[in-house]
Amino acid sequence: MRLGPQIPRFTWPEGTAGIDPKFAEIGRTADEAGFASLWVMDHFFEIEVVGDVEEPMLEGYNALSFLAAVTQRAKLGTLVTGVHYRYPGLLVKTVTTLDVLSGGRAYLGIGAGWNERESRGLGVPFPSTRERFERLEEALQVADQMWSGEVGSYEGEHYRLAETLNSPQALSEPQPPVMIGGMGEKRTLRLVAQYADACNLFAYGGSGLIRHKLDVLRGHCEDVGRDYEEIERTALGTVNLGDEGMSTEEVIGLCQEMSEAGIQHLIFNMPNVHEVKPLVTFREEIIPAVAGL
Repeated sequence: MRLGPQIPRFTWPEGTAGIDPKFAEIGRTADEAGFASLWVMDHFFEIEVVGDVEEPMLEGYNALSFLAAVTQRAKLGTLVTGVHYRYPGLLVKTVTTLDVLSGGRAYLGIGAGWNERESRGLGVPFPSTRERFERLEEALQVADQMWSGEVGSYEGEHYRLAETLNSPQALSEPQPPVMIGGMGEKRTLRLVAQYADACNLFAYGGSGLIRHKLDVLRGHCEDVGRDYEEIERTALGTVNLGDEGMSTEEVIGLCQEMSEAGIQHLIFNMPNVHEVKPLVTFREEIIPAVAGL
C-alpha cells in the first residue's frame, strides 16, 4: 500500500506570508517520511466542502513546481485538473515541464471538472457535462500523441492542433502516468480502461462501493482488451490524525480495508497537515505498518 497526502487548504495560522515556508516544510517532511506522492487540488477558489470560497487557494501547477524544488522522491500531481481549464496541448506541456524539473515525478491527474462557480467567476467557459466528457477524451488522445513523440496534426471535434511538438519530452518512461478521477460507471471508468494508467475513486463510500466500482472497471477493461492489472488503483479519503480526530490504529485499519477492496495507493486529504506532527506519525507508525499490504 502506497500513501500520499493531499493538501486541501492553505488557511494556516501563519497567514498569507507564511504559506511559503509552511508549504515547504510540509513538502520536505512528507517526502522524508516516505510518502509515495504529494497532491494538491486543481481549483482556483476554495471548495465549499473544505472551507469558505474566499479562503486562500494556490494555482495547482505552480504549487507542484514549488514542491518539486523542495522534495526528491515523492511523485507529484493534481487531484484532478478539470479538462476545461486548459487547452490540452498547453496542459501536456505544463505537466511535461513539471516532470522534467522534478526528475520524472509528475502525474497527469485529469477529469471532466465540475466547479461551475469558479469557472464562471474567472471567465472560463463551462460546457455541458456531455461536452466536457467529449473534451476529456480528446485531451487524453492529445496527451498520448504528444508524449509518443509523434509530431503531427490532431483533429478532434473540440480541439485542433496543427503541430504536436513537445520538446523536451518528459523524463518519465514511457510517459507521465495519466490518472483519471471520478466514479462514473458509463463514461469515466470506460475512459480509464481505454486511456489511463491510474484511476482515482472516492473512499468515502466504503469498501463495498470501491469493490463495485473496480468490478465495473474490470468489465470495461475486458471490453476494450486492456489488462486490468496495468491500471494503478487509487482512492481519495480524509484523515484528521490527532487527539480530536482519528487514531493511528484507525488509520491503519482504513488502509487495510481499502487494500482488501483492491486499492493500491491511498491518498488522504489532511485538514491538519500544517501542524506537521501528523506527517511524523505517518513516518514512524503508519507507513511502516501498511508497507506490506
